[in-house]
Amino acid sequence: MNEMLLLRHGETEWSKAGKHTGRTDLPLTEHGEDQARALAPLVKEPFDLVLVSPAQRARRTADLAGLTGYQVDEDMWEWDYGGYEGITTPEIRKTRAGWYLWRDGVIGGDAEHPGESAAQVGARADRVIERARQAEGRVALVAHGHFLRVLAARWLRLPPEDGRLLKLDTGTYSRLGFEHAEPVLMAWNAPVNSMAG
Repeated sequence: MNEMLLLRHGETEWSKAGKHTGRTDLPLTEHGEDQARALAPLVKEPFDLVLVSPAQRARRTADLAGLTGYQVDEDMWEWDYGGYEGITTPEIRKTRAGWYLWRDGVIGGDAEHPGESAAQVGARADRVIERARQAEGRVALVAHGHFLRVLAARWLRLPPEDGRLLKLDTGTYSRLGFEHAEPVLMAWNAPVNSMAG
């Protein structure tokens, strides 16, 4: 593998409202669909491997961007927020003052949302990175904000919690690659209108 393109899915109603959206399978908003279509210029050249989260918001983003022949990878689901699924940070802080996902984690939820630690998300990200490294050339991943932040941290050989340093908006792209055979960030949280090089 020589380069990995990361696409965060387009906007959903919950991402727009700041609600934690892990395993709840929401569609894109109209704006989110526009964001996904705007990613199309990034995928004109072929990829040797394209992996997409099972969530419809990621699959729809891949489809609208024009990615074809992708594989759905269960490891690329968003962080399972457990009992904080569908709740905003200000709402959580009403009962847990100063709460911060990257430091404090989540509480357990129901059977569909048991919750995950940063280390568990990091283990999933490591498996995706290993799979990507087996590809011959270019790789594209379409997934979620917190998951891709953890994946980038792990790419840089940092702890999963260091994903906190890498803000990632909907409908943006990022690139991971190498310099002198060492893993580096080549672009991060870039809006489509900033495409260069």
